[in-house]
Amino acid sequence: MRRSRAVLAVLLCLAPACALATETWMTVMLDGRKVGKLKIEREPDQDKVTTSQVLDFRLTRIKTPLAMRTEVRSVESSGGTPLAFYARSSMSSQENSVQGEVRDDGAFQVANTVGGQSRVNLLIWPTGAALVEGQRLNMVRRGFRPGTTYQTRNFDPVKQQVATVDVVVVGDETIDLPQGRETLHHLRQTLAGSKNTQYVDIWVNDHGDVRRGIAPLLGFRLEMAACDAACANAPDQDVDLLRAAMVGAPRPMANLRLAPVRYLISVRGNHLNPFIETDEQHVHEMGDDLYQVDVGFAVPRSDEPGPSQEDTAPNPWVQSDAPEVIALAKRVVGDATSDLQRMRRLRSYMSDYITEKGLDVGYASALETINSRRGDCTEHAVLLTALARSLGIPTRVVTGIVYVDRFGGASRVFIPHAWTQAWLGNRWVSFDSAERRFDSTHIALGTGSGDPWRFFRSMSVLGNIRMERATPASALMDMPPAGGDFGAAGGSGGKGAAGAD
Repeated sequence: MRRSRAVLAVLLCLAPACALATETWMTVMLDGRKVGKLKIEREPDQDKVTTSQVLDFRLTRIKTPLAMRTEVRSVESSGGTPLAFYARSSMSSQENSVQGEVRDDGAFQVANTVGGQSRVNLLIWPTGAALVEGQRLNMVRRGFRPGTTYQTRNFDPVKQQVATVDVVVVGDETIDLPQGRETLHHLRQTLAGSKNTQYVDIWVNDHGDVRRGIAPLLGFRLEMAACDAACANAPDQDVDLLRAAMVGAPRPMANLRLAPVRYLISVRGNHLNPFIETDEQHVHEMGDDLYQVDVGFAVPRSDEPGPSQEDTAPNPWVQSDAPEVIALAKRVVGDATSDLQRMRRLRSYMSDYITEKGLDVGYASALETINSRRGDCTEHAVLLTALARSLGIPTRVVTGIVYVDRFGGASRVFIPHAWTQAWLGNRWVSFDSAERRFDSTHIALGTGSGDPWRFFRSMSVLGNIRMERATPASALMDMPPAGGDFGAAGGSGGKGAAGAD
């Protein structure tokens, strides 16, 4: 339910630079309603350029306001060579930060602080990747002749990842901005390999300063526009992104939860296949943007990859090596003799451990959740994953959607969700401590190590999904019967090929 962080990533990718020392204000809007502001400062100093960006963003999730601030700073040579970067964000009650500085050997020493715990590692700078000033210089160097195409590699300090972006110069246009009209160069930037579904339209001046940007977001039109400080600091309005991410169910699903289900789902907008194959979910492309998704049928995957190194390792969000996490996990599993039994005990304990459910928590780490006992599905998934990894059980966080009869005043909808999968011998098995059980109304869109960026990337398609049909196994003649332990007693209810919780 954290689509908000994807919003921040889009906005920070759009942040303008300038050839001289400047202060730029921008207003941020969704479908014309003001939801935030962005302040950008560029300070040249001899042979260095420092670009600072501060984004204040306000969302509403089912009448619960969530205010966030993200600060990003990059230091580069006058020619655009990266020298240092810094980012700080408040995604929960605690601030998270990352700071990287180039060493004499060219590698970056990076310190990540999440939930009060810091980790230091080395980063080999990705070939051809650029920060803000380097991106601006590359844009100016390529020019603004209509029809010009090229590719850039943009480094995101917040995620510490590189995005390969295809750029097309559309042409010159006269644009209405809050302070008046400007003639600008129109460019379209598309994430490479996304079939033009993840794009940003920007309008820049001759110096490469972005004056306006537009991108789609869960059915909304996300826009930012240059203006003065008074305009940018005007009061924000309420926009409920979570409600826009809900997907209507084609029928009541409560009585179908413990039986295999076949879904027929359409995806508008020429998106790549957003659904993933797992031991519990099988996907067939039907053509014309239709997908058949089977959940819970006994069709084992022979090519399901086993656990990777990141499925067992601690990271800044899943702090499985923290003494508090290790101690809690050992206490909960007690004398359990198998990984399945350990996972069931952890799941059962976690379902009652987070006592305060709240949509005002942005995205908390495992350690923060241990101390606060607050959160929703992602806090459940991240902490359960950390507890299992501390015991040596390979685990990963799954992002997707799940059915609920009622949520936020809406009835019979699928909502964004996260849960945990554990590798139990020869297959991945799902455990959901937030819902107390995994069932066939869980539809998976992606898996990850537990960092928030995987969650946001998987959620990007939700505004384009429509459930056309949901058919229980009993009504299908061409599917094998359920096998394994489907319907057998589990930690809190029957599970089967869809899970063993």
